[in-house]
Formats: sequence, structure tokens, C-alpha cells
Amino acid sequence: MIFADRAEAGRSLAWRLEKYANRHDVVVLAVPRGGVPVAFEVAAVLRAPLDVFLVRKLGVPGHEEVAFGAIASGGVRVLDRQILRTLAIAWSEVEALTARAEQELKRREAAYRGRELPLSVAGKIAILVDDGIATGASFLAAIRALRQLRPAEIVVAVPVAPAPVAERLAHEVDEMVCVVTPEPFRAVGEFYDDFSQVEDEEVIELLARNRRTESATAA
Repeated sequence: MIFADRAEAGRSLAWRLEKYANRHDVVVLAVPRGGVPVAFEVAAVLRAPLDVFLVRKLGVPGHEEVAFGAIASGGVRVLDRQILRTLAIAWSEVEALTARAEQELKRREAAYRGRELPLSVAGKIAILVDDGIATGASFLAAIRALRQLRPAEIVVAVPVAPAPVAERLAHEVDEMVCVVTPEPFRAVGEFYDDFSQVEDEEVIELLARNRRTESATAA
């Protein structure tokens, strides 16, 4: 299956999540930036509030592609203690890298939300959405970070992911929903006709549109 764009992928995903529609205990969380147009369509069909869930990898000094942890929205930090011990990374370095990553995460959250407060996920069903998953490493960090915010359930919803990755992540969450799990799998963008970059302005606009819809529904 090839999706025309992220919006079509979101609509394909949404009908697979219809059991979560019109409920007051559901929030849709998008991994920015690419996950936001997908999640917007999901939230529209489910009539659910939408927010971003940002995750930033904490990379090993000198080998930043190797993650020793991650930070996420809500002041959450997840650390791989085994990597920290194996590589003998000083705690002061961990704290310094965390502080820098938190500054960037807060900057992006402020840019996306403005003065709006983040949605509370405690005790709710959190549907975590992205435009696709490749290796699953960053998404696994997001799941573990999200769990620290104590949602009642975590549902991962993506249009496309490799079958082995989807199966592995399914063991980490309450439900895994994936439209297609193609093999061979090389890159998420191969399964979209239009996989152009999502700009910050689009993220901000889609979040604002969802808030307006939610406000009108509440009224």
C-alpha cells in the first residue's frame, strides 16, 4: 500500500481505531513533526483532543548516534543504566547533556503550544501516533517515557512499520495498530507519494484547529 500523503494515512489509521471514538478518556499524542498531520486526522475522526509528545535522544558523547537515554514531554527522563555503566559516562555529563536537551525540548514545546498547557494523560487512554516506524529505537524510548506519565493504557498507532518492529513494540504497549507491515522495508518515505517535510507552522496550525474543534464541541 502506498499512501497519497500523511493525511490519507491518518484517515486509513483512524477507522481502525473507531472503538475509541467519542470517549472522554482518550487523548491523541503526535510525535512531531511528521506524526502531527497523521494524528490530526485520527483525532478528528475520534473526536478527541490532540497534543504533541516530544522525545529527544540523549547521545553518548563522541558517539551521539548511540543513545544512552531520552527525555520527553512532561519532564520525563529514561536512562539505559547498562550503557552508562559499560561506557563509564560520568553522572555530571549525563546531567549536563540532559539540561541541554531539555532546553531544546522546552523551546519546541513553546513554539508548538504557545501558552496552551499540555494535555494530561494520567488515567487516560493515550494513542501515540507517528507517520511510520523504521527501527523502533526512538519509539521505544517514547513509549517508556509516556508510561511514566501514568496513562491507563498506551495504544501505538502508525500507518507503516516493519513486521518484526511492530511485533516487538506490541509487547511494550496495550495495543499496537499498524495499517501495513511490508517486507522488505527500507524507509518510511517509500510508502508515501508525498513525504515532504512537515514545517513547524503546519504543526502549530493543526494543533490550533483541533483545539478550536474541541472548544466548539464542549460548548
